[in-house]
Parts: sequence; C-alpha cells; structure tokens
Amino acid sequence: MSWAGPEDIYLSTSLASYLDRKILVLLRDGRKLMGTLRSFDQFANAVLEGACERVIVGDQYCDIPLGLYVIRGENVVLIGEMDTEREELPPHMVRVSETEIKRAQKVEREASELRGTMRKRMEFLDFD
Repeated sequence: MSWAGPEDIYLSTSLASYLDRKILVLLRDGRKLMGTLRSFDQFANAVLEGACERVIVGDQYCDIPLGLYVIRGENVVLIGEMDTEREELPPHMVRVSETEIKRAQKVEREASELRGTMRKRMEFLDFD
C-alpha cells in the first residue's frame, strides 16, 4: 500500500463533494459518460450508477445506457457535476436512436478518413 501525498488529499476532497450527485466524466478517448457518482479512490477510479455514454454527432445525440460502470482514473480528463435544474443541451439538438447515432458516427469517421487521405495525396503541392 502506498502513502497518499498531499495532492491526493485535494483530489479526494473535491471528488467527495460529488458523491451521490449526477456527474459528467470526459475520458481521454473523447467519450462523455454521465451517471451518479457512488464511489471513488485516490487515483480517481470511479464507480457510476445509472451510467450512460452521450454520443454527439452534428446536431444529433443519443444517451447509450451502460448501467453500473467502473472508470479507471488514468482515463479521466475531467469530472464535473451536472446541473439538474438546467436544460442539458441546446434546443437545436435532436435525440436519435442508438442505431441512428452509430450510423452517423460511421459516416463522420469515413468523411474524416477521406479528408486525411486527400490531404496526404495533395502534400506534393506546396501551397506555402
């Protein structure tokens, strides 16, 4: 067992204020998870109850249910409390099914790959 340094105490104290509250967790891979914080440790490992992954593509979004979810602290970029009194998303956002959002993700990924391929093909042209 390792000794917790002073910086670990600050992390624990700040996360303790989020216990039993709805939070948003941004992960290193860009995923956004929401749920109720039930437990955590000094490494920012966290347990979310009623967790879901919010997927946003353009003006569409979907909350994919995950249930009870354990998050490894090294993957956490940001943790914040969600304001349950406010509307979570701008009014122009449209909720779609999991199937529709997966299809939109695929289209977006393919378009991004195509842009990257075209950029590589055009590198021989020196526009600078």
